[in-house]
Amino acid sequence: MNVDLSGAAWRKSTHSDNGGQCIEVADGFPGVMPVRDSKNPEGGALVFGADAFASFVTEVKAGTFGTV
Repeated sequence: MNVDLSGAAWRKSTHSDNGGQCIEVADGFPGVMPVRDSKNPEGGALVFGADAFASFVTEVKAGTFGTV
């Protein structure tokens, strides 16, 4: 899937106070959620389906993956 992210407005969670282990996401891309490593913003991004990313976030909040 090719998505032009050149104009993306990246943001971190307001809960990103865990020593730099953060991801950034870019809103405004219908049907997908671009994700990148905040420590390496020039290193590229992964693009997930919006529904899949929403399910992942729900499971993280539920503690499914333990402490991350």
